[in-house]
Amino acid sequence: QVQLVESGGGLVQAGGSLRLSCAASGRSFSSYAVAWFRQAPEKEREFVASISGSGRNTYYGDSVKGQFTISRDNVKNTVYLQMNRLKREDTAVYYCAADYFYSAAAIVGGKAECWGQGTQVTVSS
Repeated sequence: QVQLVESGGGLVQAGGSLRLSCAASGRSFSSYAVAWFRQAPEKEREFVASISGSGRNTYYGDSVKGQFTISRDNVKNTVYLQMNRLKREDTAVYYCAADYFYSAAAIVGGKAECWGQGTQVTVSS
C-alpha cells in the first residue's frame, strides 16, 4: 500500500485557481492509478478525475471537464489537480485515492485501496 497526503487546499475567490497535490509514500507508486474525489456538505462523494500509473490515460467527471487537469510526476511520487475558473459549487473536501489493481477507468467507481485525509477547498463569491 501507499500512504497519501493531500495539500494545496484553501480559500479562493470565484474565477481563481488552485493546484492540489497528492504526495505518496511507499513503493511502486507508478503502478497505482490515482483519482481525486470530492465531497461537499450533505452531498454524495463525487468523482473528479483519475490518471493511470503511467500518466497516459486520464478521465474526468462531467462537472469538471475542461476546467480541471490531473497530472502526475512519478519521480516525485505526486499527483496534481490543477483547478481553474473555480466556482462556488467546487467547494468541497477533496480526497485523493490510489489503487494498485484498478485502472484509471475502474477507480472512477470509488473503491480504491488507499485514501488520503482530504483537503478543504472553499470558493467564495
